[in-house]
Order: sequence, then C-alpha cells, then structure tokens
Amino acid sequence: MLSDNNDIKDLYSLILSLETDGDCADLFHDLCTEKELEQMAQRVKAARLLLEGKTYNQVMDECEISSATLSRVSRCVQYGNGYKKFLK
Repeated sequence: MLSDNNDIKDLYSLILSLETDGDCADLFHDLCTEKELEQMAQRVKAARLLLEGKTYNQVMDECEISSATLSRVSRCVQYGNGYKKFLK
C-alpha cells in the first residue's frame, strides 16, 4: 500500500504541520507545478459539485476536467473516504 511508504508518511506529517493558508501555499508551490495545483483544485471542485447532486454534464460545464478524470473523482466520491469526509 502506498501509505506504508515512510517517505509518504513524512509528506503527510509535513502537511499536518502547516498552520496557515500562507504556509500551505508556500509548501504546495514548492511541491507542485501550477498545472498540478490547478488540476487538484479542479478535482476538489468537481467532487464538491458531485456531492451537491450535479450531473456529469453540469460538472463538465463548470470545470475544465476530462471525462476520465471526472469518472475517477466520481468513484472516489462514491466509494472513497476523503471527499465525503472533508467536503461539506
């Protein structure tokens, strides 16, 4: 399992140590490209819209997201733990 990797656990600990939005922005801008940040933000937005009951077509109209990525986000919304737990 991916989360058993000590390097990944170190990353999770680093993220948990962040105290402000500015800290978060600084770290994520060092870790990710602008495109990666945009893609993650799109996935969160798509998940939020799906949780609000929007259809695939409505989500695709509001987000610049591929149908393959939207399908993955949808599976995570339905069967995963994170989106439902943290997006309210």
